[in-house]
Amino acid sequence: MPDCSLYLISPPRIVAATFVEQLKDALSAGGVKAFQLRLKEASDIQILEAANEILPLCRSHDVAFILNDRPDLAIECSADGVHLGQEDMSVVQARAIIGENAVIGVSCHASRDQAIEAAEAGADYVAFGAFYPTTSKPQAKIEKWGVPTPEIIEWWSTNTTIPCIAIGGITPANCTPLVKAGADFIAAISSVWDHEGGAGAAVKAFATAMAQPASGK
Repeated sequence: MPDCSLYLISPPRIVAATFVEQLKDALSAGGVKAFQLRLKEASDIQILEAANEILPLCRSHDVAFILNDRPDLAIECSADGVHLGQEDMSVVQARAIIGENAVIGVSCHASRDQAIEAAEAGADYVAFGAFYPTTSKPQAKIEKWGVPTPEIIEWWSTNTTIPCIAIGGITPANCTPLVKAGADFIAAISSVWDHEGGAGAAVKAFATAMAQPASGK
């Protein structure tokens, strides 16, 4: 079974100086391969200021720094890539802005067709979810796009070599079926940043849970 890594996503609102300490705690625990800065309500200046604080920390831990939605700002802050939603610009349009060497990921919710279209357009990874109840997405959008089951990950990982991410309400307690299904990455937001033991403890709990399917425990 391939290794499954953690893909961290920022809270929707942050104070960069404080959040950097939280992120440092998370990354120091090991096992995190990517971090996405997702500040939907922030101004361009606020996003770039946060990126300038966070990106050096990601670089020092060999963690890919992905910016949500905005390939133009991704270029400006030297991000490693951009994550696109179904209502954002196309992969082809983003590629023209961000270049051939940058990473482009696409949210595909519960849709095989969306995932295939993203891959054919040149996406470097696709994301499925929300698998579990979550506050990071409006309920109306979840109802619109549908709720996937682990079977979509098993289908994707069996038939393609393009990495996939599982997202949406995932915790150390419920991630195992998604890891077993073949997810390359588990995305986490509140289950890490709101963990009572701190972000580092949450990352370690994920590492233990994600190792169980491979070890046969």
